[in-house]
Amino acid sequence: MPYQNLKIKVCGMKYSENITELLFLQPDYVGFIFYEKSPRFISTQVDVFSSVFPKGTQKVGVFVDEEASVILQKVTDLGLGMVQLHGHESPKECQELRESGLTVMKAFRVGAGFDFSQLQEYAPSCDYFLFDASGENPGGNGVRFNWELLKEYQLGVPFFLSGGIDLEHIAEIKALRLPQLYGLDLNSKFEIQPGLKDINRLKQFFEEIKA
Repeated sequence: MPYQNLKIKVCGMKYSENITELLFLQPDYVGFIFYEKSPRFISTQVDVFSSVFPKGTQKVGVFVDEEASVILQKVTDLGLGMVQLHGHESPKECQELRESGLTVMKAFRVGAGFDFSQLQEYAPSCDYFLFDASGENPGGNGVRFNWELLKEYQLGVPFFLSGGIDLEHIAEIKALRLPQLYGLDLNSKFEIQPGLKDINRLKQFFEEIKA
């Protein structure tokens, strides 16, 4: 996929006004984290979910080892279009959610020695993979991994690249030759504080990556 066509997901949003400003940039996906241990955890009581999302922008729910019934209830209540599973979910659990009509993205933390063959059993039950860096938390650690490792990925499931992506990486991203790269996941490097994004820096990234 040409880098100009890469999908952009902005994850870890928490605040109504900030989300409204973000939606003017027309991201492809906006991620909301429903993992209570995350500093970007968002309560379902927050009024952001009543915001009018532009056509083409999907709400993504991020979950870590959550019960399927809880996930499905949030999908129904909040109008989520995709779920991102960031824990130790099994292929069976992914398939169960996918069979309910959801778009499923399974996250994996990649580091030296990562065994890409383990993804084979997930391929039939996931629409996308997300490759993130290993770190103290399931996500949002703000660190990168060696993107050269992704040359070992041979499956057909498209993936999102995550982990410490910043403005300074645009040229490097444009130079990547990874046929299955579908989208970019932006989070901590564009934050003023956890859950609050710097919209001007995001705008700059959007413009430069598509230039």
